[in-house]
Amino acid sequence: MEAYILEWLNLLLRWTHLIVGIAWIGSSFYFVWLDLNLNVPPRDPEDEAVAGDLWAVHGGGFYHAQKYRVAPGELPEPLHWFKWEAYTTWLTGFALLVLIYYLNAEVYLIDKAVADITPFMAIATSIGLLLASWIGYDLLCRSGLSDSRIALLGFLLLAVVVYLVSHLFSGRGAYIQIGAMLGTIMVANVFFVIIPGQRELVRAKQRGEEPDPLPGLRGKQRSVHNNYLTLPVLFVMLSPHYPITYAHEYNWLLLIVIFSAGALIRHFFNLKNQGRPAPVLVIIALLLLGLAAFIAIPKSASESTPTSVSNPAPESISASADAPQQAATTQARAPVSFAEVREVITQRCNICHSATPNHPTAPVAPRGIMFDTPEQIRQWTKRIHASTVTSKTMPLANLTQITEEERELIARWYQAGAPVE
Repeated sequence: MEAYILEWLNLLLRWTHLIVGIAWIGSSFYFVWLDLNLNVPPRDPEDEAVAGDLWAVHGGGFYHAQKYRVAPGELPEPLHWFKWEAYTTWLTGFALLVLIYYLNAEVYLIDKAVADITPFMAIATSIGLLLASWIGYDLLCRSGLSDSRIALLGFLLLAVVVYLVSHLFSGRGAYIQIGAMLGTIMVANVFFVIIPGQRELVRAKQRGEEPDPLPGLRGKQRSVHNNYLTLPVLFVMLSPHYPITYAHEYNWLLLIVIFSAGALIRHFFNLKNQGRPAPVLVIIALLLLGLAAFIAIPKSASESTPTSVSNPAPESISASADAPQQAATTQARAPVSFAEVREVITQRCNICHSATPNHPTAPVAPRGIMFDTPEQIRQWTKRIHASTVTSKTMPLANLTQITEEERELIARWYQAGAPVE
């Protein structure tokens, strides 16, 4: 019952995280678009303090948006703020991080083949990295460097962090950790810079003073940074469904390449909104995604093993030297019976993929995939091969200790047409 309750809690938190995340990212996209499309000087200003305006039509109505140089002469009521979308996205995201990756650190966060660390060490390091990511980023922004240098140096630091984290946590855990760090930077921008700057503008007007424009400029800088981080963070949110990326030997390189493509796509749209389209950015982004796809091509020795012998040994080679090699080749290519494969699946996979799973993280069979009968195994043959041989992401965290010989057994069975008899 506990696992069942946790599964529902996971579902509700994930749903809420998705809803508020859409609201936050949507408002980020809209306001950056609005800022880049303003008519400067304004065409139809209602106040001399207006710096730019824009007319739009949506939902059957016309809208006239205006942006002030600093603030209007009088504050209107009500004044709408955009902050809870960001806060709730982070809170639900951190709750999911705790529920899935911290409470089950030995399954989702740790991979002993990557780093032999304890759950406590992994969790403490994860939380420390969340804090360090914001502190390092904030110091970089306050360094006085130009925006272009901040972007370049920030990207290089991110690449280093991606590499280090991918050699500390499991592939899946590393991707989520990087996403959580970027999300923490984004929400901290809102909480510590953007909203306080806006509050200072409001307080100055309430005191009857002319607001200092500097807090607003700082807020805009951080808002633009958040805008460029959205697509990389969205990719990380999707990545658990695609082990071909996080489970790859060069998962850190794939993440850097895909992040670069996402930032370029975002930059293309921002330039396009300014009336300066640069299609070359899209071309470069597509080339980067193509590079990622090339890097991620599965390279399985099992898949490249020939199924027939076409090069017999020369007669000049002695029988004594040839016999061990022939024996090894015969053993490697011996037919694999379904009974052998089913025994491996029963021992290594049915702990979760069964009508009656008995692992605490699986109250029901994940995604409804079961291997109880030969018919069910036949139905999921391709998935079994993909997850146990190609990506090697299953069994999860190798909890059931599947061996390389057993993976090879499944590979040979699959190559032979996966007979189920």
